[in-house]
Amino acid sequence: MDYCGHTVNFKSYSKSHKLKKRIPTTKKQQAVFYNTHEAIVEDAVFERVQELRANKRRPTKADRQGLFSGLVYCADCGSKLHFATCKSFNGSQDHYRCAKYKSNTGSCTAHFIREEVLKQIVWSRIFDVTALFFDDIMAFHEMMYQQRSAETEKEIKRRKREVGQAQKRIAELDRIFKRIYEDDISGAISHDRFLKLSAEYEAEQRELEEKVKADQQEVDTYEQNKSDFDSFAAIIRKYVGIKELTPAIVNEFIKKIIVHAPEKVDGKRVQKVDIVFNFVGEINFLSATQPKRQGA
Repeated sequence: MDYCGHTVNFKSYSKSHKLKKRIPTTKKQQAVFYNTHEAIVEDAVFERVQELRANKRRPTKADRQGLFSGLVYCADCGSKLHFATCKSFNGSQDHYRCAKYKSNTGSCTAHFIREEVLKQIVWSRIFDVTALFFDDIMAFHEMMYQQRSAETEKEIKRRKREVGQAQKRIAELDRIFKRIYEDDISGAISHDRFLKLSAEYEAEQRELEEKVKADQQEVDTYEQNKSDFDSFAAIIRKYVGIKELTPAIVNEFIKKIIVHAPEKVDGKRVQKVDIVFNFVGEINFLSATQPKRQGA
């Protein structure tokens, strides 16, 4: 949190002023004060790093690590798909298998996909996203933010103006309240009049503060969406023309991979794989350009 410009207090305590030992507190006991100093990294980047730290790739006995370890999830039970390999495998046999499938004795079915197949699917999806971005960035932006129409832009601008106006009125009410309080003390107005006016001004101020909070939340959400698009666009530009997948590329592009159970269609094994990208979530292409099912 400190790296993002926020201050976290009460992270530890001492049972006595005579003891030097500090005892860590829980997150519920801590207090976070936002935007207290200049940020070193953005909130979204910091959160992504924490996710990556939680999904560290551990070497297997075969001294191979899964390229997608910690990112692959079962579509049915939500569990992670564990990377499976051994020294006798030649690499093409390495695969991911649902953590809750235990040789058909677990609580889930055999959600299984070979790493080589998953590499092809992920690389193809990244290639399609990159191609669409450079072919027509405006079309890409429109696809990503269809809900952000011209009317939405006008609405956000209107809310920004109203937030500014409301904040000025709140500050003005503080000054008015101070004046009528001084008039009450000096006897310029009766105490009953003071109570009536102060109640009216306080009610108006509370209403304005609630409106500012609601409008600011809408503005912040809109701005965050815009920032997320810019962050994702920066990743695309960074890795234009990639020839193969690396852990760095996978981690920067991919937030989650959801693997569905395989099905038989016209005698062929097909498997649906959902790719959730960092910052922008799932990107749904037209069926002509991005088939939803991939052979496995």
